[in-house]
Amino acid sequence: MPVITLPDGSQRSFDSAPSVQDVAASIGAGLARATLAGKVNGELVDASFQINQDAELAIVTSRDDEALQLVRHDAAHVMAQAVQELYPHTQVTIGPAIEDGFYYDFARDEPFHEDELKKIEDRMREIVGRNLPIEREVLDRDEAIRIFTELGESYKVEIIQDIIPEGEEVSIYRQGDWFDVCRGPHLPSTGKLPKAFKLMSVAGAYWRGDSNNVMLQRIYGTAWLDKKDLKAYLYRLEEAEKRDHRKIGKALDLFHTQDEAPGMVFWHDRGWQIYLEIEQYIRQKLRLHGYQEVHTPEIIDRSLWEKSGHWEKFSDMMFTTSSEHRDFAIKPMNCPAHVQIYNHGLKSYRDLPLRLAEFGSCHRNEPSGTLHGLMRVRNFVQDDAHIFCSEEQILDEVSDFIDLLFEVYKDFGFEDVLIKFSTRPEKRVGDDALWDKAEKSLQDALDQKNLHWELQPGEGAFYGPKIEFSLRDCLSRVWQLGTIQLDFSMPERLGAHYIAEDNSKKVPVMLHRAILGSLERFIGILIEHYAGIMPLWLSPLQLVVMNITDRQAEYVENLAENLKKQGFRVETDLRNEKIGYKIRQHTLARVPYMLVVGDREAEQNSVAVRTRAGEDLGDMSLQSLIDMLRGQCAARQ
Repeated sequence: MPVITLPDGSQRSFDSAPSVQDVAASIGAGLARATLAGKVNGELVDASFQINQDAELAIVTSRDDEALQLVRHDAAHVMAQAVQELYPHTQVTIGPAIEDGFYYDFARDEPFHEDELKKIEDRMREIVGRNLPIEREVLDRDEAIRIFTELGESYKVEIIQDIIPEGEEVSIYRQGDWFDVCRGPHLPSTGKLPKAFKLMSVAGAYWRGDSNNVMLQRIYGTAWLDKKDLKAYLYRLEEAEKRDHRKIGKALDLFHTQDEAPGMVFWHDRGWQIYLEIEQYIRQKLRLHGYQEVHTPEIIDRSLWEKSGHWEKFSDMMFTTSSEHRDFAIKPMNCPAHVQIYNHGLKSYRDLPLRLAEFGSCHRNEPSGTLHGLMRVRNFVQDDAHIFCSEEQILDEVSDFIDLLFEVYKDFGFEDVLIKFSTRPEKRVGDDALWDKAEKSLQDALDQKNLHWELQPGEGAFYGPKIEFSLRDCLSRVWQLGTIQLDFSMPERLGAHYIAEDNSKKVPVMLHRAILGSLERFIGILIEHYAGIMPLWLSPLQLVVMNITDRQAEYVENLAENLKKQGFRVETDLRNEKIGYKIRQHTLARVPYMLVVGDREAEQNSVAVRTRAGEDLGDMSLQSLIDMLRGQCAARQ
């Protein structure tokens, strides 16, 4: 007689093993209709799953976080069924739910075309309308191989043979006459799938992600719990297309990339002004927080990378060169070089913590197919730093870093910060006792600050656990940027030590940390977040001074010169064009302020001020204008 404990602590007893659906029905007809699945002792299961022993149960409805995952997984299956009904000789391979949607890879002689997506989508809606029960079946492995072989599904046969051990059973899910190998869980029927889905695109994908294998055809789709969410997502995609940093970068003459230097950025003057402003801002923050700025070589002997452990883990990502019978690597990260600075001279406990920061230029041999504007490059600069400290100082150092990070993000206009704590990966250096100590230290720092965080088991760096900080932008996209990683291993591998208070020799703890990560990528994120309409303090060109006639040209030049001396980025526009034309051009160029000078302004030693938003601020004296601009810059506006 199973006893089922519900989330509110209440219990229900049953004479025989109930299904999740049975338990929902015993509570009420409304809940039974709303049931999509269940969580039995924390594990997501089908609504038809039978509970044959005492258990904790949570009923999953469309209000729960797990619902969207179920909907997207089912949408993938419904799409695969639609494709095979429309194109019977097509083989299905793998089709998971992914962030914002789903995909399925197909093997088909004829390529899919974008105009066929509407046809497939219509068939999907028809299958949803059939309200086909989705039922789980278990087959003997050999029987499953026989069935899929007879169906000509060679990819499914390969999956079963490679993934399912001999003697084990194979789980399949059936909806009507269509079925596929799947662990599940799924919705109770196709009718439970909201019609808030859309097929987005067709792409190529190698079988099992291996470029040596055959190229398959991948259809991407998105699915949501209701049409309102779907509409909002499609709007975000449309807006993201408008905000593409590559398009804005070209329109505003910020940067470019070209084939002769793949994955490397050619910064133009205006783009470089943004870069320098960010770098100087971070440099000032670091000084206030007690960091020393250093600079290390870009090319370092292979032996150091071998000692640090990077060669074994990342040599395929390194650019290498040789000279005088020695092998060198162009540095992909700064940490081993910072240990060399730490090692230069004997250190005592009084020297700790030692915080070394560098705007280090790094190179990584990223696959050419992954390169994407500023977001994924081969040459980048990090706002990188390493803190050498004692174990007793870890908590304070991590806490201070977190405060600094939130302060910086706020100044750039980001206040929605997501935190993930990543623990030891399968492949790692250092013994478990060190990892236990490292993981506890980081978790204690997070908990002490009462921050909400998500656990990512096994996602730490090979040398230590880490905390990752991600930002949510104006389109609700999440960007992983900041990180702090605790490392007990690398300092020891590279011979770092200090003299403790008791005169013993100890290995320092090394904290790897960054706030913005790659400056290139962060600028790309900023461009898209602000749609190129940068806050005044970050705008590459802050002011344009324009004349109405040639009579004001000298006044315009003098005014611009005075503003430059006050530290503002200013240009003049003395072209023989109508003032309305000039204003429109500079508005399109996202210049924050346009200063217009006519005879009256020149006589009164003032300026007419307009904003890029079209607001007319009227006449201002030079000092009033400077005070307004300084206030905005100080407030990071």
